[in-house]
Amino acid sequence: MRANKPGNDIDKATTIAIVIPAHNEASTIRACLTSVQLAIEQLPSTISAYPLIVLDSCTDETLSLVKSAKVEYLSCDYRCVGRVRDLGCRHAIAGGATWLACTDADSIVAVDWLTQQMAYLKQQPTAMICGVVNVDNWAHLSTQTQQAYEAHYQDTMGHRHIHGANLSFSSEAYVAVGGFVPLACHEDVELVQNFQSQGYPITWSNKVRVTTSSRLQARATEGFAAFLANLENNHL
Repeated sequence: MRANKPGNDIDKATTIAIVIPAHNEASTIRACLTSVQLAIEQLPSTISAYPLIVLDSCTDETLSLVKSAKVEYLSCDYRCVGRVRDLGCRHAIAGGATWLACTDADSIVAVDWLTQQMAYLKQQPTAMICGVVNVDNWAHLSTQTQQAYEAHYQDTMGHRHIHGANLSFSSEAYVAVGGFVPLACHEDVELVQNFQSQGYPITWSNKVRVTTSSRLQARATEGFAAFLANLENNHL
């Protein structure tokens, strides 16, 4: 196993980039950025953290909202979430980020999302943290869909769920494993498997939490929204 040692110097050694891909997310990006800013404000002043939005083929008001929020952003026309996440991660690393925290533009991170991650880095060898997600609203979905989801989902320590909306890792390890591959979906699963195959220590925590959209209009063809849509269709 490769060792990413815990240490008390982690605060002053860590610069966090929160990488957020966005494709036409005008209805959700503002709430996402507000939650990220609240999470940043919980960190000690010795840790530097900032959001980086990667706008992919946006034709709505997402760009103007990001500009008005005065956060750093990149633009591309990939329509491929793997390429988009990789663009953001490598840009952040080139700018000095040592820890990368990924979420999605339709998601709300918990107020202690970043402080929980930093606590793990101090306590145990960790090159990657896989967190869990809450679904924001079940009202438009059937009771059977909610029950099927809750029966499947393990909201526990040691879970094995992988969400691009709640995935964090060291920059050094990210580069070593080759980063996100250019897949239109499951790029997050591929990255985790590459960390595992190269022996990097992974923390599977339900203390690192994100609330994500329950919309059924998928941005990625086999992403979380598609998963919920399939559950719903199976119960119609």
